[in-house]
Amino acid sequence: MDEMRPSSAAAAAAAHLGLASLFPPGLQAIYGESRRLYPDQANPLQVTAIVKYWLGGPDPLDYISMYRNMGCPGQDIPEHWHYVSLGLSDLYGDNRVHEFTGQEGPSGFGFELTFRLKREAGETGPPTWPAELMQGLARYVFQSENTFCSGDHISWHSPLDNSESRIQHMLLTEDPQMLPVQTPFGHVSFLQIVGVCTEELQAAQQWNGQGILDLLRGVHIAGGPWLITDMRRGETIFEIDPHMQERVDKGIETDGSNLSGVSAKCAWDDLSRPPEDEDDSRSICIGSQPRRLSDKDTEQIREALRKGLEINSKSVLPPISSQRHSQDRPQSRKGSLESESSAAIVPHELVRTRQLESVHLKFNQESGTLLPLCLRGRLLHGRHFTYKSINGDTAITFVSTGVEGAFATEEHPYAAHGPWLQILLTEEFVEQMLAEIQDLSTREVSKLPKEYSWPDKKLKISVLPDTVFDSPLQ
Repeated sequence: MDEMRPSSAAAAAAAHLGLASLFPPGLQAIYGESRRLYPDQANPLQVTAIVKYWLGGPDPLDYISMYRNMGCPGQDIPEHWHYVSLGLSDLYGDNRVHEFTGQEGPSGFGFELTFRLKREAGETGPPTWPAELMQGLARYVFQSENTFCSGDHISWHSPLDNSESRIQHMLLTEDPQMLPVQTPFGHVSFLQIVGVCTEELQAAQQWNGQGILDLLRGVHIAGGPWLITDMRRGETIFEIDPHMQERVDKGIETDGSNLSGVSAKCAWDDLSRPPEDEDDSRSICIGSQPRRLSDKDTEQIREALRKGLEINSKSVLPPISSQRHSQDRPQSRKGSLESESSAAIVPHELVRTRQLESVHLKFNQESGTLLPLCLRGRLLHGRHFTYKSINGDTAITFVSTGVEGAFATEEHPYAAHGPWLQILLTEEFVEQMLAEIQDLSTREVSKLPKEYSWPDKKLKISVLPDTVFDSPLQ
């Protein structure tokens, strides 16, 4: 990260010098909303990169303003520091950073980041580490051209302040005080970063981010109504109130899960033919009009295969779980299907799709514990779920009859496209499987291997030790 330094607010300086007319309109709009909340802090402390991004610097945010918020004692909302970014939206309107596309759409990426950090006793000024965190997230957005929206989760895998804190991941939500603004270059909303523990991130991944945010709002020491991050919080909401897990489980049952896939230790075998039989009658060649998954399902599966949960490894950039079916999400400026892996995912005329009669699925224990969620939270709600192997190109996608365009069908429920296996399960079969794999619902270590078999369906599932998948022969 480029060297950062505190500086006085550029807006206040411009106003003092009588240069308001020369002050960039995008900056004016954001400063105006900040002044509405903090009329007595017209000259807040700021952090800025020495070399601006548009001059070749590495940090996309021109400024991060830092305000002292007194909270609301009547609502038990503590005093805290409020950070506001400037740079994800179009501040200048002259194409130096963002392409100007008019006033009707989003300004730049259409949002700025905020963060609320509980003020510790004796602190006379705001810590600057949140500014570095915000720059890191901004770099991800600029490099990937993927936007954020409320409810997204960010797997960070490290204490946000580089301490020993349990707050190691983030959720995103609308800032409770800052209102969207209209600028000459488009509209800008404010997304607040909320620090969470690993267990809370996992619950958001398995249910949805908005549901966990609502739970956090109801627990004052875990965030409260304004979702203020306390880096010294030592307990998860599930430890504070054990009934919270029941609410998550009920939410998954009622709403389904927004988790569309994970990176995992998994493999599959075709039991229906000898390995050397490459040209049998069960193979079908995709013709000039390939069957395609619907755009929504294809994008979700691609995203799962491309990023997943990274549950077994730490990624270079934080994997972002996107609810791309949401009508409220602004479209990414980069084509959402542009991926080097796309050719391996969508069938085309040069790749054959094979119909299989019998399959054997293999998972490690961590992946196996997600099978009940896959069935109950995804397939019973007409969705799909993908396991992408961390050891190669292998992928297993479970689809329900409600997923349009899948190349697995009720007549031929097992189909392989290269190393990608699709398995279509009817609702009746899902219910049967759930009844027989109940013991996988717990993450407690149990004796392995475990085997489950449905001979009439010609399906076998094994849950095996990690060492099986780490073997070079696997």
